[in-house]
Amino acid sequence: MKVVILCGGQGTRIRDASELLPKPMLPIGGRPIVWHIMKQYSHFGFDEFVLCLGYKGWLIKEYFLNYRAMHDDLCVDLRAGGAVSLLGASATHEPWRVTLAETGELSMTGGRVGAVRRYVEHDDLFLLTYGDGVSDVDLGALVAFHRSHGRVLTVTAVHPPGRFGELAIEGTSVRSFNEKPQTTEGYINGGFMVCDAKRIWPYLGHDPMTLFEKEPMQRLAQEDELRAYVHEGFWQPMDTLREYQLLNELWANGRAPWRWPEHAR
Repeated sequence: MKVVILCGGQGTRIRDASELLPKPMLPIGGRPIVWHIMKQYSHFGFDEFVLCLGYKGWLIKEYFLNYRAMHDDLCVDLRAGGAVSLLGASATHEPWRVTLAETGELSMTGGRVGAVRRYVEHDDLFLLTYGDGVSDVDLGALVAFHRSHGRVLTVTAVHPPGRFGELAIEGTSVRSFNEKPQTTEGYINGGFMVCDAKRIWPYLGHDPMTLFEKEPMQRLAQEDELRAYVHEGFWQPMDTLREYQLLNELWANGRAPWRWPEHAR
């Protein structure tokens, strides 16, 4: 089962943190936030990733192309024409297979997911999340919940700051979806989604400017094909400079709820 991570947005609300990096590459404790997200999925045994690239995607490609060189000791033998040896590589080797997919500079979330269909449609399910938020969601329980109800899409419902898409939940059925209301109570879409890899595509269409959080999710709710996995634990997006600083402070102080044993490797 593959994990699709949306990494293409421009992150305009957090430009104060960096004008040079795409948001998924902003560091928490010296590692990009997308690395922290991938560590969480890896903790639950999900090690195949498809990263949907857009804005400054080449920097994300560069990071993974040079991953071992950046994190392992190196020996550069100038006597042998600059031959490079990696030393102690096993200490930082990740069991990951990472597909870096160009999904368009200006594409929206639905368009990006549609653009990677060929990488995920041969499985029964795929996982989907955003490249700018961390949590301690039990991803194994999330997948088990999705399998239990058999609908097309499961989203993780979390308690909000009030600017995200609001879910109206009846039991575990999602009866309506309202993207970014002015005021909100209850639960919001926190990402960490599970998608039916065979049945999701008609809801996305073929327009690269489709917002996954608009018509597709609204239609899924109307057709009773959307369910919510309620998460009462930690969840924190990184949309603003203040949130970026908060996540770094939690990590530096050893109080990061998303720190898994794999982070030590």
